[in-house]
Amino acid sequence: VQLVESGGGLVQPGGSLRLSCTAAGFAIGAYGMKWVRQAPGKGPEWVSSITSNGGSKRYADSVKGRFTISRNNAEKTVYLQMNSLKPEDTAVYYCATERETYKGQGTQVTVSS
Repeated sequence: VQLVESGGGLVQPGGSLRLSCTAAGFAIGAYGMKWVRQAPGKGPEWVSSITSNGGSKRYADSVKGRFTISRNNAEKTVYLQMNSLKPEDTAVYYCATERETYKGQGTQVTVSS
């Protein structure tokens, strides 16, 4: 059972990245999912959530209007499209089921010129 994130990297301010979170060993379609990030020296910060069928989405105020969460249950994948990135978005981003029954290892996002 695992969640594997990908798509992180180094991007300039104003740029975009799309993170993917792919599940193996469990039925991701049965779970609400979320993205959480943790910047160096700080605690975890919830970023966004999506219900099991994708019908409802929520965002932290800090990313609202810039990030979009989506999912494809047939592909067992949840996505986070990140646009207009800012240096303060730099963090390790990880995906998890809503109650963190399952949680990935994370992918590094660095926003810097």
